[in-house]
Amino acid sequence: MALILGVHGIWNHVAGHTPQEIAQARAATWATHLSAGIGRDLTTEDVAYAYYAHHLHRELPVVQGAADELLDHLTLDEIELVTHWLEALDLPQATPQGKLAVPLRTAAALVARHFSLNGRLTRAFIATCFREVAAYLRGDLADAPARAAAREEVASMIATHQPRIVIAHSLGTVVTYEALHAHPELTVELLLTLGSPLALPHGVFHRLLPAPVDGIGARPPGVARWVNIADHGDPIAVLRPLKRYFPGVDHDLPGSIGAFDFHRAAGYLRSAAVADTLAPLL
Repeated sequence: MALILGVHGIWNHVAGHTPQEIAQARAATWATHLSAGIGRDLTTEDVAYAYYAHHLHRELPVVQGAADELLDHLTLDEIELVTHWLEALDLPQATPQGKLAVPLRTAAALVARHFSLNGRLTRAFIATCFREVAAYLRGDLADAPARAAAREEVASMIATHQPRIVIAHSLGTVVTYEALHAHPELTVELLLTLGSPLALPHGVFHRLLPAPVDGIGARPPGVARWVNIADHGDPIAVLRPLKRYFPGVDHDLPGSIGAFDFHRAAGYLRSAAVADTLAPLL
């Protein structure tokens, strides 16, 4: 058993190591970040980690070239996700009337300027993010191989470690949401979602399983308390507040983790908002 189970988001695939090795190493990293935030030492006995990225990357073709060149090789369904995201960011010059009106590199430059980000890293981030999101959601089917495998990986880790707290970041919030719905027998005292794209219209929200009803997503039945934290400058955590689309969210906190740092989990895990949320259970 573990006190906390972490579920990663995008940009976490590691080649050349077993999933078990990666999970062990990342559990130690998350324990370090959480310890820094809460002011209390946590170890890998306290923190476990659900690693599922290898399931998604089996679906992705290998693309040669620098990371930011991946943007030039996105498929039509990946570009569609980018378009929905840009619309949610309200960048009308990039997506008039539901269509991407500028080249992807130009759209990435618009995002970089809007959020004061490095252009090359923004291109690499967008390409990696939406390739992985599309790999998970592709087919819109509950039994699509990559989606089912990732979802069951997370469910299995929750069942194995029986954590009191599940902390999910980014795409991991989507995988965890579906895993907990698929396995209502799994229970957690606190579901803490960080930088979640669950409410992204059409790109994510309308593809969830179970599907939202009348524009409302359901809280997983085994979750006693759900807290969502979204940094002010995190462009992946759209739309806001999450509670508007998921009334089962108990608290929707506008965290402030400092530099965007391309949506990485570290800033969130070290934040005061996470420390304050975890304090009653620690």
